[in-house]
Amino acid sequence: MRRSAAFFDLDNTLMKGSSLFHVARGLYAKKIIRNRDLAKFAWRQAHFRLGGRERSGHIHSTRQDMLAGIEGQDASEVKTVLAGLVDQYLLPRVWPGTQEIAEAHSAAGQEVWLVTASPVEVATVLADQLGFTGALGTVAEVHAGTYTGRLSGDLLHGQAKADAVRQLAAERDLDLTTSSAYSDSANDIPMLELVGHPYAVNPDGRLRDHAKQRGWPVHDYRTGRKAAAVGIPAAAGTGAVAGVLAALGARRRRRSTTTTPSD
Repeated sequence: MRRSAAFFDLDNTLMKGSSLFHVARGLYAKKIIRNRDLAKFAWRQAHFRLGGRERSGHIHSTRQDMLAGIEGQDASEVKTVLAGLVDQYLLPRVWPGTQEIAEAHSAAGQEVWLVTASPVEVATVLADQLGFTGALGTVAEVHAGTYTGRLSGDLLHGQAKADAVRQLAAERDLDLTTSSAYSDSANDIPMLELVGHPYAVNPDGRLRDHAKQRGWPVHDYRTGRKAAAVGIPAAAGTGAVAGVLAALGARRRRRSTTTTPSD
């Protein structure tokens, strides 16, 4: 029987805000990028947080700034720095609710993948820390041990993200019709429509409208609004669904029994 999988976007879906901004903070602290580069990231982060949605032009510009910032840098050194930044800046910003859903998918025997336009070096470390099966991310080109300032392949964004998920499913014999995907952005509609069970998490306005039209579950951690049965991932067959529900319920019961009431 073919396995199901769950695919999670990163920014504002798995974690609060923009991962690249926090990566840029760490790279600036390590003197890998310059002050003016950090200022660009800060401006775009503010726009992202206040506007509540991504813009394709900003995303591409941000990635280009990052590539320019690491051009000529030793790849192994930068990767070591990036691994440390995940612990310091990204893990504390993971949404507990989304992490719980991912853990339930894993407990039900499904593969769990992080799929993001952020650097694959960052995505891989974060996925490993969270116990995911693996990660897909944007790959920066390396030549003779240093970053060239160019991409290797496409920016993993929009349709390219859906194409990468489709290719991964073919390679690992995953059944997309029984799989799930989670995102906050209308840019990820191609990936969400690729699976049998799409979910909108902290959605921007366009995705919220699209989800309402299509009858997709919507969960917004920012406001506490929750649609019926949101956060309970679908799986292949009633047995797998029962397994996910049981895993999620058991985890919540363990947390409640270990919590000491305050005085």
